[in-house]
Amino acid sequence: MNQDPAAYGLWSLVVFNSAIFIMFAYSFFKPATARDWRTFSAFSAFIVALFVEMYGFPLTIYLFSGWLQTRYPGLDLLSHNTGHLWSTLLGEKGDPHFGPLHIASYVFLGFGFYLLSSAWKVLYEAQRQNVLAVTGPYARIRHPQYVAFVLIMLGFLLQWPTLLTLAMFPILLLMYARLAITEEAQMRKQFGAEFETYAAHTPRFLPSWRRRSA
Repeated sequence: MNQDPAAYGLWSLVVFNSAIFIMFAYSFFKPATARDWRTFSAFSAFIVALFVEMYGFPLTIYLFSGWLQTRYPGLDLLSHNTGHLWSTLLGEKGDPHFGPLHIASYVFLGFGFYLLSSAWKVLYEAQRQNVLAVTGPYARIRHPQYVAFVLIMLGFLLQWPTLLTLAMFPILLLMYARLAITEEAQMRKQFGAEFETYAAHTPRFLPSWRRRSA
């Protein structure tokens, strides 16, 4: 059995990667209100939890080490590739970085950050002019920024699942849904009939292609 150098205990990489992705998201999201900061803080916690296990301490691998060694004898538990658990569990061969799940994760991450950036530009202009954001991504769905955060987290879960981030994901979904409802109540109060008309024709999270083509 070939033993690769241990891929954990690399705390500088934990700090570096967490900082890069958090600052990247911050540059696109630019939280301004308390609600924005709650949204961004929850996303940041997810990112830190992810990279702590990816480069610092593999808690999920540790907890499942007995089962993994029984189910996959010869598996190097401390190698970086083993951390790509979906690849191991699905029996994929070769470097997991080139597997279909990893490639799909890049698509989710790329589109998520693109959507986050596009939505922020529209929202920033709308807030500056004190009008309702209804163009760009907001013409398709009412909360593209929340959808963008979910896409980014899904991308990371596809390439590096951990118990903590898998547990956090549905909690964050619920939190974003509640924030969206709260935000809509404020928009309804501020813009009245204009928001009602917009909401009647624009889905909250998932675009309706049938309605748009009708």
